[in-house]
Amino acid sequence: MDISSSIAAAGDITLQLTGISHTYQRADTFSDLSFTLARGQIGCLLGPSGCGKTTALRCIAGFEAVSAGAIHVNGRLVSSRDFSVPAEQRHIGMVFQDYALFPHLDVRRNIAFGLRSLDRNAVRRRVDEMLEVVGLQALDKAYPHELSGGQQQRVALARALAPRPDLLLLDEPFSNLDVELRERLSVEVRAILKAQNATAVLVTHDQNEAFAIADEIGILHQGVVQQWAAPYKLYHEPANRFVADFIGEGVLVPGTVLAPHRIEIELGAVPALMPEDCCLGCTVDVLVRPDDLIHDDASPLQASVVAKAFRGAEFLYTLELPSGTHVLSLVPSHHNHALGEKIGIRLEIDHVVAFKR
Repeated sequence: MDISSSIAAAGDITLQLTGISHTYQRADTFSDLSFTLARGQIGCLLGPSGCGKTTALRCIAGFEAVSAGAIHVNGRLVSSRDFSVPAEQRHIGMVFQDYALFPHLDVRRNIAFGLRSLDRNAVRRRVDEMLEVVGLQALDKAYPHELSGGQQQRVALARALAPRPDLLLLDEPFSNLDVELRERLSVEVRAILKAQNATAVLVTHDQNEAFAIADEIGILHQGVVQQWAAPYKLYHEPANRFVADFIGEGVLVPGTVLAPHRIEIELGAVPALMPEDCCLGCTVDVLVRPDDLIHDDASPLQASVVAKAFRGAEFLYTLELPSGTHVLSLVPSHHNHALGEKIGIRLEIDHVVAFKR
């Protein structure tokens, strides 16, 4: 079947990946990768190093060939097993991990680099617009070596957005920055992309970065997308154990299915759907997040503090239950308990996720 004929009219769909795979030296880098992004939407491929996320980005850009499936941009086929539009003809912008700025060009000329088809006045207007968007008007004559890492990152973003690409790709764009700057720029970059109504795909191994920027995230592990969903759903409704363990912090606590909608764990009985492959009396593991355990001095359930991490407004406590099971709890930092001290806790869980043991 002709894959391109099975794609409906693009409408507001900017990017569509349909079952794409990539093979290197007879082994699959990733397989059957599918997702869709509407115009103005930001997607992210998130996963550990070596999972294939950067290779997937390079396939979208046109730097790597796919071994199966198809990639459409604005309804136009750009990649399949037997067909590939050259990278420079895909109208896709890219922000590289090292920014790849031209050291011999100042900020203004770096941003203008992809605008050679416009006349001089149009170039000047577009560069002025992008300088304002990224807040670098006062540095338009500076050279890359005179800029901070965050400023270089903004220049790279402005240069990629200047030609008004159909799609923007960002390859680990904050990996060279310190944690504080990374967090701040993540929020700023999302605001810039949304203001420009840009459709973008980010790849990263940092889930905080992914959560700060993306509307939809695909968790990639061993070349397979484990789940594609909004950040909130990934955190509260992980599709499998890998996603549950990879996203956020939490502990899988053993439990027993008492009824189709009720599971008993050491912390108490919780209303939960019985896993599909389970039955009454089945042993399961229930995901308990740090925000599911509330510090309550009046609670009869006690746990011992075995470790704690100060986070400013909160402590992240590692607590040992009477059975020896360890759980995590976020507690306001004015509750400064000593190691070995017993504190009262109660379970307050809204999204119960259970997996058959």
